Amino acid sequence: MPTDPHVRTIAFLCAPEGTEQVELTEPWKAVEKAGWTPRLVSTQSGRIQAFDHLDKADTFPVDTTVEVSGQDAFDALVLPGGVANPDFLRTDPRAVGFARAFFEAGKPVAVICHAPWTLIEADVVRGRTMTSWPSLRTDLRNAGATWVDEEVRICAAGPNVLVSSRRPGDLAAFCRTAVEVFEG
Repeated sequence: MPTDPHVRTIAFLCAPEGTEQVELTEPWKAVEKAGWTPRLVSTQSGRIQAFDHLDKADTFPVDTTVEVSGQDAFDALVLPGGVANPDFLRTDPRAVGFARAFFEAGKPVAVICHAPWTLIEADVVRGRTMTSWPSLRTDLRNAGATWVDEEVRICAAGPNVLVSSRRPGDLAAFCRTAVEVFEG
């Protein structure tokens, strides 16, 4: 943890392929604008391949991997969406454990779009109220969450504060809310 309580280091957990680019870049910019340090965490070193829906977009350098860095190196976690990104992450026990550790440590987590799939696999959504891309509604309900159709939702009914959002069109509200929550 940083020694200055006003300086935050925020983990952005992404699979090697499939992250929706705007759901990575917009929250990243919001974290930088707040004066904090965003760090790209993945399951492999090198670069991740982001997507603009189904089309390849830019690549981004990985700062660290889930094997090298644990939640203790970060103040909060952002899970961007994209269909393939969280689908890949939820099949990797190291990524699932990395995400679960933020809940166990009581640190804030922000998820958007399809990203809750990783949290479902981590078994941390039970008893939480959250939103997501509409096709995850049944998955979240089956995992014990209450699903709502809102642009952004804050849920403090658990060991940490969880911010969730539906889609790229909700990014302004998602970024603003995540920064407010991360600020404490």
